[in-house]
Amino acid sequence: MPNYEITEHSYKKAQELNVELLPAQNKHKKIGIWRDGNHICDIGAKNYKDFPTLLQMEQDGELASGEAYNKRRQYKIRHKYDRGDVGFWTNKILW
Repeated sequence: MPNYEITEHSYKKAQELNVELLPAQNKHKKIGIWRDGNHICDIGAKNYKDFPTLLQMEQDGELASGEAYNKRRQYKIRHKYDRGDVGFWTNKILW
């Protein structure tokens, strides 16, 4: 699986939520969420794209303009009832 580089978008979101981002402990996930030295959860399956990745693909011309925002809207609709830690943090950090 490819390595994932945590984006500036995710770091900004984490700062707003008062958490720290580190590479995930789970090899199948992208990002580990930490607060006050305690691991909360790992988020983002490595084999799926996220909003910051899609934005970069748009800038590189790999996606049509506005496609990242369209996929973000679809993700938010699909996951509007996620209530657990992983769903909450994925929604807030990666989308």
